[in-house]
Amino acid sequence: MSTNEPLPPTGWHTIGPFFPRTFFKAGDNDLTRLAPEAAPTARGERIILHGRVLEEGGGPCVNAVLEAWQADAGGRFRHPLDPHHAEADPDFLGWGRAWTDADGRYEFHTIMPAGYADAAGPRAPHVNLSVLASGIMRRLVTTVFFPAFEAANTRDPILLALPRDGLRRRLVAAEDGTAGGIRRFRFDLVLHGLPEEETPFFVD
Repeated sequence: MSTNEPLPPTGWHTIGPFFPRTFFKAGDNDLTRLAPEAAPTARGERIILHGRVLEEGGGPCVNAVLEAWQADAGGRFRHPLDPHHAEADPDFLGWGRAWTDADGRYEFHTIMPAGYADAAGPRAPHVNLSVLASGIMRRLVTTVFFPAFEAANTRDPILLALPRDGLRRRLVAAEDGTAGGIRRFRFDLVLHGLPEEETPFFVD
C-alpha cells in the first residue's frame, strides 16, 4: 500500500459506563422511606423533583444514573458526619437513585428539605444531585435550590460561589404544578452545550 493512499477507518464504539435495568429496583427513586415496603415519613411536605438530562444540542441523555441526597424536614442528615444526626428523622432515607428513560426524563419522590447551619455559611434548602452517564469519566455533582426560599438562596455559600446571577438561576428548580396534591418541581440538567445553557457542576 502506498503511503499516499487513504487508510481504512479505525473501528469506534461509545465509551461507557452502561447500566443494565437490573441495576435499579422499584422504589429506588423514593427518598421518603427507608425501604420500598416501609411507610413514608410523616414529617415535612412531600414533593416530586423531576426533569430531563440533556446533551449538547438538546438531545436526551438516555440511561444516565442520577443520585439524590438531602437533609430532612428539620435540616438533619441521617449520617454520623452530621453532628445532629441523632435528631434526624428516623423514617426518612434522604438518598435515592433514578435513571433516565428514552426521553432523558428522571423523577424523585422526596420531601421539601430544610436549611441548616454549615461551617461555610447558612445553607438554603436544597437537594444534591450527581450524574453518571455514557462518556462521562467521573460523576458530575450539582445542587438544586427552590424558588420559595429566595432570601435564603441569596445567602447560600454554594450559590454565592457562582460568579454570575445567570448561573445561579440555573440551579433553582421551577415549580411545575401538582400531581395527586403533591407539588412538582422541574430541574433540567444540560451536561454540555453553550455557556448560557450548561448546568453549573461542582468538583466532587
